[in-house]
Amino acid sequence: MRPNHLLRCAARWLLAAGAACSMAGAHAGVTGISGSQAGTTRSFDLFAEEGYLSMADGVQVYSWGYGAPETTTNGTGRMQVSGPTLLVNQGETVTVNFTNRLPARSSIVFPGQSGVSTSGGSAGALTAEVGPNESVSYTFTAAQPGTYLYQSGTQSGLQVEMGLVGALIVYPAGNPLGAGTGAARTAYGHAGTGYERETLLVVGDIDPDIHAAVDDQAKAHRTGTTGCATSGGCTFTADLAHRFPKYWTLNGRTAPDVFARNYAGELPHQPYNTLPRLHPGERILLRMVGAGSDLHPMHHHGNNSWAIARDGRMLSNDVTKGPNLAMSDYTIRVVPGQTYDAIWGWTGAGLGWDVYGRRCGGTGQPTCASVYPSTDARFLHQLPADRGKAFPVQLPSEFELAYGEFYSGSPYLGDFGIRPVGAGVTNTSGAYFHMFHSHNEREVVNGGIFPGGMMTMMVIEPPGITID
Repeated sequence: MRPNHLLRCAARWLLAAGAACSMAGAHAGVTGISGSQAGTTRSFDLFAEEGYLSMADGVQVYSWGYGAPETTTNGTGRMQVSGPTLLVNQGETVTVNFTNRLPARSSIVFPGQSGVSTSGGSAGALTAEVGPNESVSYTFTAAQPGTYLYQSGTQSGLQVEMGLVGALIVYPAGNPLGAGTGAARTAYGHAGTGYERETLLVVGDIDPDIHAAVDDQAKAHRTGTTGCATSGGCTFTADLAHRFPKYWTLNGRTAPDVFARNYAGELPHQPYNTLPRLHPGERILLRMVGAGSDLHPMHHHGNNSWAIARDGRMLSNDVTKGPNLAMSDYTIRVVPGQTYDAIWGWTGAGLGWDVYGRRCGGTGQPTCASVYPSTDARFLHQLPADRGKAFPVQLPSEFELAYGEFYSGSPYLGDFGIRPVGAGVTNTSGAYFHMFHSHNEREVVNGGIFPGGMMTMMVIEPPGITID
């Protein structure tokens, strides 16, 4: 790793507790685009073009990606991986106007959406497709709420590998796009799918050798040495049979770049970060999209999650009963081409000690009812029996500890203790950090070096800390 890149990696960890910046179009924690609206019709303008992704070990990987004009301040847009997240409401008619800027023919398919019609282009294996500098429109009705992917329907094995994949989120009629943070939100219109916050993780894998082979062919095309017809697009080939990923991504980024803010300038083609943050007692909806070619077991520490839906369909044998077939697990198995919705939360209930370190109920101490008034909902998630109880372990002296990046110096949420200079510099709020990462060990490295790859944190912020 280059010295200057080590500094960049350190900066990522410094930002870890610092906040995932939101952007216009964000909805309760997911950043995307809402297109233009006319009545019940919502329209998006997407394109596909070439670019280079930045891996956290300094390697640049030639890739293809979708983009949208509104994803940059100058209105020209740039390709990104994963593609722009499309945010729509249930029942809306959705039109996607697609322009192909790649040297190959391409298209978009929308798994999970029925009755997709096309205007323009020519018939391909799965849908209407277009050559370089040509356009086609796709229209469908977003009939069912949920999390979906969209991807290239042309030479899919290669073009999805190159990065042509994104997420589509359909919000239920009772929880429309743009609902305020105080609104009761549900993923599927039933109270059993309720949540306070949400996050999106598009899970992918990259074989840089395939990307390099396509890059060589693209360069030959640009110099005119391939002889392929410009109007029809070149045919690109790669050895997919011996595909062997070396990078594993969340929203197109590898750790620790996953912590950088949304639309970080040094990651122009990877705008979405991955840092789920919530308060104790809140529920966060984990929207998982299998955008790669391998299965990835995403494991979260701190608590199990409840998988409530798969492929945009609630896990239920009777939708009036909510997700009565939901599954509790500590690992979400993200299968290629599938999507999962799971709800995760943390309360601290049942730990047997007061996570806030409040002293109450003992001789000469105030009553716990006065320390935790019933009107303060921020603290009602703890079991009453745990209030006022001391941390049950005596911490060793600061000279006998090994310090981590996220150590606050105190076992209590929102509290700080003694930390040597340079220790715990990423924890600015006294938060709890729980790892959220692939359980395949080789997938949490960059170029064979740990930490990296498919790894982020679930951050439990103290009550009172603003989560933007």
